[in-house]
Amino acid sequence: MENLYIIGTSHISKQSVKEIKAAFDEFEPEILGIELDRSRLASLLSTKKQHLRLRDIFRIGLKGYFFALIGAWAEKKLGDHVGMKPGADMLAGVKLAQKKKIKIAFIDQDIRVTLSKLSKGITWKERWNFVVDIFNAAILRKKEVEFDLSSVPDEKTINFMISKVKIRYPNIYRILVEERNVYMADQLNRLKRRFPDAKILALVGAGHKNEMMNLITRPEPGYSYSYSYQTDM
Repeated sequence: MENLYIIGTSHISKQSVKEIKAAFDEFEPEILGIELDRSRLASLLSTKKQHLRLRDIFRIGLKGYFFALIGAWAEKKLGDHVGMKPGADMLAGVKLAQKKKIKIAFIDQDIRVTLSKLSKGITWKERWNFVVDIFNAAILRKKEVEFDLSSVPDEKTINFMISKVKIRYPNIYRILVEERNVYMADQLNRLKRRFPDAKILALVGAGHKNEMMNLITRPEPGYSYSYSYQTDM
């Protein structure tokens, strides 16, 4: 995979922003793949607070909508703690790509599809576990693992966190991690086939990186997705 370089990032990490800038200088990519879709990038770039329309909420489902609200709130709180805006890693990559006038590929699944799947897939047990875990973290201050929020967790910590999610939230893990790993790996493989000589830099959450690399070298059969890229941002 000499023409593909994947960085596993934390969305509120100063370390990730530095690594991305270094990769642009050293790897000199010709295409940037980002763990976003068009609507999520538009939200990151917008200076106005984004509000979903009522029809969009019904389309994705109330459970998916509330899950997104809670996730965004938690990420903002963590970002405020380290002085970073959530999505700073992706924004840093996009701005560098714009500056260098290279293609930007949206390799992640449409957020509306993901949230719709969550609405249909979350079980009562998972919802209860979610309430318990929030109570333990916010009220009782229980922590099973400690790491510096301003840096990317090490592989041991990432694997531990993923194993906990698999056990307590099997459907959430399947929808948010497993299926999106397959989707994003497929997008990158398509980019490689379409632009075989181009250097591709991909930015994905650290929890996605290892499995995606396995899938890219050993693609799973039976999955086929379309991708989009643009050059006019």
